[in-house]
Amino acid sequence: MGSLYLSRLKSNERDELIRKLWETQNHKCFICGEEIDLEIHKIDIDHVIPLKIGGKDDPSNFAITHHSCNRSKQDADLRIARILHNFSKISEKTLEKKGNAPNLSDVFAEYGGAKYKLRFKIDGNAIKFSFPEMGDNTIYEYPIFEDRLSGFRYFFAVFPIEYLHHDERINPRSIGKNISKLIKEFFLKRPQLHITLGYIITDNESSEIRVFDGQHKAAAQVLLGVRELPVRVFVNPDLDVLLTTNTNAGTTLRQVAFDKSVQRHLGSALYIERVERYKKERGLAEDDYSFSEADLVKYFRGESREMKRYILDSIRDWITHNPDNKLKDFIDFGGRAKEKPLSYSTIEKTFYSFLYIEMHYKHP
Repeated sequence: MGSLYLSRLKSNERDELIRKLWETQNHKCFICGEEIDLEIHKIDIDHVIPLKIGGKDDPSNFAITHHSCNRSKQDADLRIARILHNFSKISEKTLEKKGNAPNLSDVFAEYGGAKYKLRFKIDGNAIKFSFPEMGDNTIYEYPIFEDRLSGFRYFFAVFPIEYLHHDERINPRSIGKNISKLIKEFFLKRPQLHITLGYIITDNESSEIRVFDGQHKAAAQVLLGVRELPVRVFVNPDLDVLLTTNTNAGTTLRQVAFDKSVQRHLGSALYIERVERYKKERGLAEDDYSFSEADLVKYFRGESREMKRYILDSIRDWITHNPDNKLKDFIDFGGRAKEKPLSYSTIEKTFYSFLYIEMHYKHP
């Protein structure tokens, strides 16, 4: 979205704004953090927070960047673009050094993590430790629990990233560009739904906390500037069991995810929640439905793409579970059509695909 403020500036006023932003940013590009030379570089002025999600169209929301950085940015929000650029630099460095994509070890290395071992004391069903290398001599004590099925012992605690290390044997996966989605989720203050998993071995008085699961969520938080992470730490686990478990999670258990039918139902529930919020925030009566879907999309403009999906999900969910839908009895909602003639995915790819095309092109 263009800037009305910038379009009204005279040439000398624009130059003055650039110089003020240049001085405020310590002569650095907002995205890449490298030096900007006002005489050598081609420069862009852009909104830090996009207008479409409520950013202001005035100097308080402007930043200058290299023209090339702004044209190749990975997100419209300059704050996220800067974080993704940092991850791109880590990826380039790792590719040059190791010949592959980065993992959590490389993110830790870039942000000062994975420095120290944890010195601890186990007293019955409790574990005690402190973080003296960080200047924190407080003795923290946490209860140790036992998993009823595996028999593994574990505790929960929050650790500075300086005490966290990545286990590349159990979790050799690299971190791909899809981490950008997690970064955006956390940036929007949506909490993680799966805690990072690690372990310690108590043969000695100190041990590295080896992270073996949840590395993408951990990396996304570290890239966003988080310096402490909550971890479920197993105590002396059978590492072969952890290795098998993690391998199965990515192979034979890959199907453990929301089926499409469940996703549509969740989208429908989110749509209903947005409708109720809209009525409440606009002071409308409970039975007032005089507004349209377009009004909702406009009102929740920071998530307009999501709103359009919620609306479609709501329509699909209503059709699917409508009592008059005689086809419902023949659909396997697990998506694999092993017990009934049709899978939900088949319905998605046929009937609902036409529904999407019809709505998209007639009601963009």
